[in-house]
Parts: sequence; structure tokens; C-alpha cells
Amino acid sequence: MKGYVILISVVAALGGLLFGFDTAVISGTINFIQPYFGLSEAELGWTVSSLLFGCIAGVFLAGKAGDRYGRKKVLMAAALLFFFSAIGSASAHSLSIFLIARILGGIAVGVASILSPMYIAELAPAKYRGTLVSLNQLAIVIGILVAFFSNYLLVNTGENNWRWMLLVMAAPAVLLFFSLFLVPESPRWLVAKNRNEDALNVLVKTSGKEFASAELKEIEETLKNQEESTFSDLLAPKIKPLLFIGIILAVFQQITGINTIMYYAPKIFANVGQSNDSALLQTILIGGTNLVFTLVAMGLIDRFGRKLLIVIGSAGMMLMLAGLSALYFTSHTSGVLVLVFILGYIAFFAASLGPALWVVAAELFPNRLRSKGMSIAIVSLWIACTIVSIAFPIMLEKLSGGITFLIFALICMANLVYVLKYVPETKGKTLEELEKEFDRKL
Repeated sequence: MKGYVILISVVAALGGLLFGFDTAVISGTINFIQPYFGLSEAELGWTVSSLLFGCIAGVFLAGKAGDRYGRKKVLMAAALLFFFSAIGSASAHSLSIFLIARILGGIAVGVASILSPMYIAELAPAKYRGTLVSLNQLAIVIGILVAFFSNYLLVNTGENNWRWMLLVMAAPAVLLFFSLFLVPESPRWLVAKNRNEDALNVLVKTSGKEFASAELKEIEETLKNQEESTFSDLLAPKIKPLLFIGIILAVFQQITGINTIMYYAPKIFANVGQSNDSALLQTILIGGTNLVFTLVAMGLIDRFGRKLLIVIGSAGMMLMLAGLSALYFTSHTSGVLVLVFILGYIAFFAASLGPALWVVAAELFPNRLRSKGMSIAIVSLWIACTIVSIAFPIMLEKLSGGITFLIFALICMANLVYVLKYVPETKGKTLEELEKEFDRKL
């Protein structure tokens, strides 16, 4: 049973791998597409962020489509979009075609960002849910590392190097599409569609025969006599506080600065005198650190809980960004010191807020509102990511690195205070138990 659940989670997490690859691969291309398309700093920000506009649309599409057609079928559609985005962006000879292809990829990223963790959460036994949903974050960081590594390997392949970098994504997209034929649909979605027998068969395979019937009854109880949900239901007095927690935590995950590092790391290193080859090599260290500390988080999240990890991580991120800011203010911006503080920041993020946000977002909302609640939270994440990604190169140019990274450090401190005060602990309970607990408390 454990092996079967891991298989399901690994397949679903391939969506996360593509999510990570597609968002990070652009970092290796910016020093080549900027002169190719003749982009200013502001235009570069908009071009890099074009993916994110697609993400916002993809999240909204994923919530509704996931409820209507099922998590599995919509993830298959996302795999096809990833494939066509890779082909389109790699072969683009005009900026408009490039942007359209990146937006298509963004739609796929938006779909994967909500449905992959949701699908895993709805299939995973409570005891292992934090670890298994974190597997999606692990896949995201593996995707980021693969993007950084392939960018480094392809950088000296000639004037079309950036095209080869973008084309690599087609391979895992094909793998995701065909792997999804091997996994079942979510039992919670099956019950919502009155396919209780099919849901029981899935639960027997994931939870075991002795627990499956009891779990099915719990799911039926939470969905019983409930009309089809609408987005306005999220504003009900007992749901609104959970919605705010999901939104604010998702926004903090982005405005603490993670994607400024992921998208613009080569540019940051170039600013302190590193060559393109050296800058791309250092991004591999960033990806490796991200991977190692995501594994650390997976080992700790079901033992120590989500909240403690976020608190410790936020404090560490704040200190690393403050140190990076101090380097700029004192003009000691050597490549080595910048790299040390960036790696420290990545380590704290990957061990805390990175995976914990996806776990908490998949646990907060009741069964009938999960896709819609996650949609609002994750679309807030992508809006925040878009704003930061557009603003960062301009901030770096106009405000200097010292002030820019100090702003991000202060945001990390605000996140720390918010989590201590408002975010509940969700470890070790079934989704139905959490639903009842929140219903009593709110």
C-alpha cells in the first residue's frame, strides 16, 4: 500500500518537476534573449514574467476544471501544454510568439501548482500526508536543479543555446502525460461524483482494507447534503479566516524574495563581476542546496509540524537577506560572500516555507471547497510572484542591492510574526478531522 501511494505521489509530482523546470529555465536564457529581442530592463522583467500571467489563468482554470473533469484528466491536459510551450518558445523568432508560448507554459504551471499537491493530499494517508505532499516540492526543486544544470551544459552550444535550454522541457512533459495512465482518480472527487464504489477501491489500495470503509464514510459525511460549491462560499464566516490564512501565507512565500533569486541569480552574479559560465555554474549550487534542504524538510514536516518549520525558516531567511544587504551597503560584494548568503537563504526557504505552504494550502479547506480555496490562495501567490519578478530588476537598478534585499529581509520578519500569531498546526490528522476541528473552532 505504501509503495502504491508513493507511486501515485511520484507521478503527480512530475507536474511539480515541470513547474520547477519551466519557472527556472528562463534564468539561464535572459542574458541571451535580452540582446536577441532587444529588451530594456523593464521589458526583460515583463518578458520573464509572461509565464506568470499564464499561471494566474491556469490556477483559475484548474479549480473549476479539476472539479468537473477530475484531477487526473486536467493534469494530462497540463502535460500537453508543457510540451507545446517547450516547442513554441524554443522555435520562436519573434517576441510575440515567444510570449505566447511562455504564457501557454504558464497555464500549465498554474494547473500543476494547484492540482499536483491537491491530488497527492487527497490520496495520501494522514500519517504521511505532509511528507508525500512535500514530494511535490521536492519535484519542483529537482526541476529547478535540472533547469540550472541543463542551462550550464548548453550554454556553449552556439547562438541558439537558449533555444536548446527551453526545448529540454518537452521530454518530462511526455513522461508526465503517459505516467498519468498508471494512477487512479482522487477518491474524494469520485465521492463528490457519486462514484462511491470506485472511491472505495482506490481507498483499499491506498489505506488498506480495514481503514478504507471507515475513511469512505468520513468522506461521505463531509460531502453529504452539500450543494455544489461556489467561490462565494469561501466568504462564509467559518471559511473566511482559513481563506485569509491561505492567501497571506501564499503571498508571503513569494514576496520574501525566492523567485528573485531563482529567476535572476545569473544577473545578480553578473552584477558582482561573474562571467556567464561562472554565474550559471553557481546557479547549480543554488539548485543543489534547494534539493538537499527540501529533503531535510520532508524528514521533519510530519515530525515537528508545519508551523515550527516556517517560524525557524523565516528567521533564517531574514538573517541571510540582511547579511546580503549589508554586503551591498559596505561594498564587499565579492562573488563568494554573495553566494554564501544566497545559499543560506535558499537552505532556510527550502527547509520551511517552500514545502510547508503547499502542504498547509492543501489541508486548510473542507473537501467541497478545497479546489476553490486553493485556487484563490495559489492565484494570490502567482500575482505576488508576477509583481516581484517585474519589479526586481528595476529595484536592483534604481534602489541598489542593499535597499532591495533589506526590504525582503523585513518582509521575512513580518511573515514570522504572522505565522506565530495566526497559522494553525495541521499535522497528523485526516482532512476530514481537520475540517471538523476548524468547524468547531471558527
